[in-house]
Order: sequence, then structure tokens, then C-alpha cells
Amino acid sequence: MIRTVSTEEIIKNVKEMCIEANHFLSKDMDEAMKNAVDTEKSELGRKILNQLQDNLKIADEEMIPICQDTGMAVLFLEVGQDVHFEGMTIEDAVNEGVRQGYTEGFLRKSVVKDPLIRENTKDNTPAVIHYSIVPGDKVKITMAPKGFGSENMSRVFMLKPADGMEGVKNAILTAVKDAGPNACPPMVVGVGIGGTFEKCALLAKKALTRPVNEHSEIPYVKELENEMLEKINKLGIGPGGLGGTTTALAVNINTYPTHIAGLPVAINICCHVNRHVVREL
Repeated sequence: MIRTVSTEEIIKNVKEMCIEANHFLSKDMDEAMKNAVDTEKSELGRKILNQLQDNLKIADEEMIPICQDTGMAVLFLEVGQDVHFEGMTIEDAVNEGVRQGYTEGFLRKSVVKDPLIRENTKDNTPAVIHYSIVPGDKVKITMAPKGFGSENMSRVFMLKPADGMEGVKNAILTAVKDAGPNACPPMVVGVGIGGTFEKCALLAKKALTRPVNEHSEIPYVKELENEMLEKINKLGIGPGGLGGTTTALAVNINTYPTHIAGLPVAINICCHVNRHVVREL
């Protein structure tokens, strides 16, 4: 049975999610940051983590953004195949929600209309929207504003199949080492393995929206997530890049089938706020 969803509901929810994601840490990230203060072995590292906690507390109490870079709006829409949208086009509705969220929420506008001419759009649109059609009659929206301090540190490696597991591990460590302090650690490391050039990057981006306290359901991937987190935290980059044992809070890995001749690997790094909000309509 077809269910009608008004695009006015999409606008309203996207607007609210833009504001929520930029002012409040998600529950999983809040717990991870608090745990990091207890487990960090460096005195300077603990000091930095406590300063970050103070920043988050002030942002919460005074309703100001948790980071001055309020990001480019990235949204994942999982649309039930039994949903019919009524009103404007869904893409226009999402962008209208972003426009309202960023202007009425007094969030920094960071999007330029052309990548080379660089004229600001003044409302943080357009968003980057990824659609997927799924069973059912619900619409699941995942909103993940992405700042570019960490985004600029992301990498894609087109490995050979013979590079195997060790090649994947080296790619992840290389990306994190090269990022160093520029990704505002402690970071969350999203990894996509498989698919094609663009698919592995999308897998890595989506991996950042998975709660940091949840592992892959694939046993060998779960083991790889744990191993890479341990190795990354032994690099010594630490909170703020000033040294310590907490360089990353989580490594989230997604996989997908690929071609016999390839082994694409993408690493999409996010800073310590790793903003994400999920709603189902």
C-alpha cells in the first residue's frame, strides 16, 4: 500500500537536523569522548580532551555550534519503495531544509557555487544527497555535516588484489599518518573496501554515520576494525595532534563486492565531533 509523505515534513525535519547536529554531540560520540578522558595515558592528551569537553558543555548550554566549521550538509535518504512524495521535488525539499536550517540556525555558510570561481551560495546549499530505495513505506534520513579540515585528509587507494589484507592495513595507516593533526583528532576513521572508485568512497562516508560503539557484523571485518584502532592509537598523534594514546575513537569499516582485477580502498576521516543525526519518518 502506498504511503504519502509531504515534502513539507522533509523540509521541517532536515531543518531541525541541521541545527541539532551542529549543536549537540550524538550519544555514541559523547560516550566515546568521555571514555577517552579516562583511558588517555598522556597528561597533555587528557588536558586537551578536557578542554574539548568544556567546549562541548559551553556549546550545549549557550546553544552555539560545537565547531566553527558547520560543514557541508551530507544526507543519506533511504526511501521505502511504497512511499509517494507529495509537494515539491525531494531534492528541492532537502535543500530547502538545509537553507532554512543554516540561515535560521545562524550556522556558518561554507558552500561555494562553483569549485573554481568560489562565490559563496550564502545558505550552505546545495547539499550532497545520497539516495537508496529500500523495502517498506518509511523514509530514513541521516544528516551528517562534514567539515573540511578532516574531509581534506581523506584518501582513495586503488590497490591490486595481490596487495591483500596487508595492503589494506597499510593504506589505512598511511592515510591517518598523513592526516596527523590536520583532521582534529581524536578522529573517527571510516573505511570503504570494495566496489569501484566511487563506491568505496561512499562506503567510507556512510561508515562514519555508524555508531562508534557498534562493530561490523562480519567477523573478520570486526577483527580488522579492532586491530586498526589499536595500531592507529599507537602512532602517538594523540588529541589535538599533540601526542598521546587517543588518536582515534573508532575505525568503522564497510565492504562491498568488487571486480576480480581490483581492490579499491577509501579512507574518510572525521574529526572528534563526527556529527550525525538519524530520523525516520
